[in-house]
Amino acid sequence: MLRELREQVLEANLEVVRRGLVLYTFGNVSGISRTDGLVVIKPSGVPYERMKADDLVITDLDGRQVWGELRPSSDLATHLHLYRSFSEIGGVVHTHSEFATSWAQARREIPPLGTTHADYFYGPVPVTRKLTTAEIEGNYVHATGVAIVECFGNRDPLEAPAALVADHGPFCWGRSPDEAVHNAVVLESIARMATYTVALRPDTSGVSQALMDRHYFRKHGKTATYGQS
Repeated sequence: MLRELREQVLEANLEVVRRGLVLYTFGNVSGISRTDGLVVIKPSGVPYERMKADDLVITDLDGRQVWGELRPSSDLATHLHLYRSFSEIGGVVHTHSEFATSWAQARREIPPLGTTHADYFYGPVPVTRKLTTAEIEGNYVHATGVAIVECFGNRDPLEAPAALVADHGPFCWGRSPDEAVHNAVVLESIARMATYTVALRPDTSGVSQALMDRHYFRKHGKTATYGQS
């Protein structure tokens, strides 16, 4: 079932390890077949070094397991809420990468401080509100997804394909599982640079709107000129 997508999701999970974004069994990547309404996700607690495509789990968008013998990631409900809310996305990744998680634990959005940020994120990387005690004691994982969607409002989720969950860590997404991981790698890089920049100059005003527009739209949208056609 969905063999090609399972292979893609497996490779995306292995890539977060290669890029140093996870420790041990931390983190997870999923991908969705919009045609089938099915999600492929990493199994819970399985070491990356021995994970195979046949270990991955398939559920529907209500979380009912339709394929696989292992339990799905404990973050499944967050992934599912993002897929239901952001129809444009095809992959989701969650990590506890060091610098992005530091901003999440500080409950601070990552401001656009330079052109590296602007190449991938149009505006700040948002941070969610703190979850209430009732949310934490109730359907906590679903509430995490709700908080992510809330912090975007009417903002296009592909213009800033990541959110920092307060006191927790980053969730990123993309049009595919590999694009989601690509965005997670970039997020960690800009989080690191933002940490150093704010340390060196706490009063920095960040990149200008003109420079952000120039860099973001040369890579994204109908008028993009970056790369080869």
